[in-house]
Amino acid sequence: MLEASAKTLGIEVPWSDLANQVNAVALQQTQLIQISVQSANQLAAAALANELAHQLILQSPTPAERDSLERQEFINRQLADLQSKINEAESEVKGLENRLVLESSARGVQDVQNQIAGLQQKIASWRSTYAQLDPSKNMRTNNLSIVEPAVVSPTPVSPSVPLNVATAAAVGLMLALAAALFLEYLDDTIRSADAVPRILNLPVLASVGRFREPARPGDRLVVLDDVQTPIAEAYRVLRTNVQCTAPDEPGAGLLVTSAAPGEGKTTTACNLAIAIAQTGKQVLLCDADLRRPSVHELFGLSNEVGLGTLLLDPSLPVAAALVQTAVPGLRVLPAGPCTGNSGDLLGTQLMQRRLEDLRHVADITIVDTPALLAAPDASVLSTFCNEAVLVVRAGRTRTGVARGAKATLDQLGLHTLGVVLNQTKAAPAAYHRYYRAGARTSSSRRGASSIWERVLRRPRNTAAPV
Repeated sequence: MLEASAKTLGIEVPWSDLANQVNAVALQQTQLIQISVQSANQLAAAALANELAHQLILQSPTPAERDSLERQEFINRQLADLQSKINEAESEVKGLENRLVLESSARGVQDVQNQIAGLQQKIASWRSTYAQLDPSKNMRTNNLSIVEPAVVSPTPVSPSVPLNVATAAAVGLMLALAAALFLEYLDDTIRSADAVPRILNLPVLASVGRFREPARPGDRLVVLDDVQTPIAEAYRVLRTNVQCTAPDEPGAGLLVTSAAPGEGKTTTACNLAIAIAQTGKQVLLCDADLRRPSVHELFGLSNEVGLGTLLLDPSLPVAAALVQTAVPGLRVLPAGPCTGNSGDLLGTQLMQRRLEDLRHVADITIVDTPALLAAPDASVLSTFCNEAVLVVRAGRTRTGVARGAKATLDQLGLHTLGVVLNQTKAAPAAYHRYYRAGARTSSSRRGASSIWERVLRRPRNTAAPV
């Protein structure tokens, strides 16, 4: 049929090549055969499908017309004669049955019944002969027909753009999920507060959320400017935990450091110093990072005189290098001008004497030191500070680096109070609920007061005396 269809349509392609384009299936629970053709030319596909159906009908079994015309005519005459005899006999039977009703003698009834029986016997014989001569009983008919011709598909069946897009999206989603899980498996950074006690065996003193990169360094002092924000509240939580954990000794020194640069130790030290000073204590913030000082930038102070100046000039008193800030009770000791041997100055005997002098300046001294694994300066300051706070940046500080910083603090004999997890993805949800509730309460109070003010100030109708 493929070969005949190709010849009829003038397709100069071997039938074996067309077989790959044709599909024929029998539909279940029906007597239908569905023929489909896929081709780049949609019109050619429809033409081939229709021609295949036509060839199927032509090449299917047909009646074997071997009887001659005379024999067929003879059979037709015999059938017509038998039909006439059958009709006449049936009419006679009806007449005899009517006569039988009127017959009164027994002999007459018996004769009529015999005649009826003879006619019925003849009718049965003629019908049997008629059935044997009827050609429709043995004729094979070809009942194949086209139920629905092939139509051109309005949209391509292959490639299926929606299916391909859906498959690509599903595969892409699975690959992205697998990549995310793989990266999560390879990621050894500290990402949440729950992981800190398990990794470092230290409590979390505070979790500070992310905030935008400030336009000015001073904008990082969120405790000073932002009164009711989750970030400012986190530093107040840090203040409370430090005061509850650290011993209350006059002139106590608190070391604020991190494992690597850029984790937010200076911002943490400055905001912690402001928060403690707001409780009424005298606080001294010392910038001991002589290589990369930045405390003076956050407070907008001069860095011409500072810790480095005290180490270079033994005759200069400590009070001359201290700078009073806008926060009552908070003074800052800047790092001073940087020199080539700034790191070596911390290891001198003069540094030890200067640290002893700082004990009598304030109730608590917060020391901002270089990163532990970047410079060995913290070992000199460990003789002055008894407690330490380790700043860890969420999603950046690796587990091994944080453990190395914790081991360094232990080797220096410092008691690490805990960890400040900096730059977390979001502040605790309790902060947001608290502040939203406070905002609604304050706004409702303002609305209520404004209503009462309008009521109380409403003009009244009064009568003037005459």
